[in-house]
Formats: sequence, C-alpha cells, structure tokens
Amino acid sequence: MHQLAPTCLGYAETQFLSITAVIADAMVKASDVTLLGLEPNGTEGICIRIGAGSVAALQAALDQAETLAAKLGSTIHCACMGAPHPSLRSMNTGPMVINGLYGGREEFRPTDFNKQPNKIMKKSYALGILETQGLTASLVASDTMFKAADVELVGKEKIGAAYVTIMIRGDVAAVKAAIEAGAAAAQPYGKVIAAHTIARPHEELTALLPQ
Repeated sequence: MHQLAPTCLGYAETQFLSITAVIADAMVKASDVTLLGLEPNGTEGICIRIGAGSVAALQAALDQAETLAAKLGSTIHCACMGAPHPSLRSMNTGPMVINGLYGGREEFRPTDFNKQPNKIMKKSYALGILETQGLTASLVASDTMFKAADVELVGKEKIGAAYVTIMIRGDVAAVKAAIEAGAAAAQPYGKVIAAHTIARPHEELTALLPQ
C-alpha cells in the first residue's frame, strides 16, 4: 500500500457490486496500486477508483480489470490519468452519505467505518458475496446461508435498481457452501445477479466493507 498520496489516478466502471468487488480485489493483487474507493452510479454500475505512483502500475491494474470483466461477462470502461487535475481529488472527499432513494452508500471508502484494514478479517478467511435483484430473494438467501454453514454476516449493501448484496465471511469451505446454498434458495424469489467467494481477500477491499 502506498504511504504517500498517489500521483496518478485510474478508474474502472463495471457492473454490479458483486462483480466489482471481485475485480477490485484482483486489481490490487495484480499491481502496486491503492484502492481509493468504489462509487455507485445509481443503477447497476460502480466505478472503482485506484491510485498509484506510476502510469505503468495503473495500467497493469486496469488491464487486469478488463481481462477479468470479460471473463465474468461484465461491461467495463477504464481511464488512466497520469497527471490528474488537483480538483479531481476533492470530488471524493466529503462525508459518507446514505442515498435517500435506495438506502445505500453514495461511496465506499476506507474511512467510512474508521478502522484499520488489518483488523477486519483473518488472513485465512474468505469473503462471500451474493447479489440479487429484489429484497425478498436476498432475505431468503441470507437465512439459508446462515443455516447452511458456519459463516458471519459482513454487511448488506444496496446500489439502486433493487440490487442488494449480502456479504459473509468464514473459512473458504464454509463460505463456498453457504454461497452455493444461498444462490439456489434465492432463485425462486428474484434474480440472482452473481455469487462469488474470494479466498484471502485483499485488505484494501475489506477496508471498504462494514466490520
């Protein structure tokens, strides 16, 4: 992780919080970049903001994002800024805001919950992400996941358009079992957007999530 403010900025806008989290995790694992935050666009899109000390590091992360998005069947738009205007940074420095329309965060940032990334999740833990379109589906899925395996709730996030993401944690086997069971249970009640298990999620990703 960079100790100084990154001099270059990169953006990757893709679909759905579940897919965005997987791509963001891969980006910070693939290159020497800092995950600055995620910003929903009000529908199903989310912009990943990263920073780095060089354009080369940014581009390596953005290339990884494009490759993974294609594998996951998601659209993506990337931008690499080697010399961003100083005013650009001030656009993401306000307090955390909850959207009054859909009840989700306007931005996801490491400062949202005032915690240290290395205290969030044990290194052996996995992060499970199940995203549905519809609240009933997410509630049925959550109940099923908690009953199916020894997992804990990380949080619930909304990005608008009835998209709801439930995040859980536990050991890899438990999370995989819970996510599979939850996705199957949710099918009759709504649309399952994505169901993923991230083994050993990067601390910069978990820093954006509730404790």
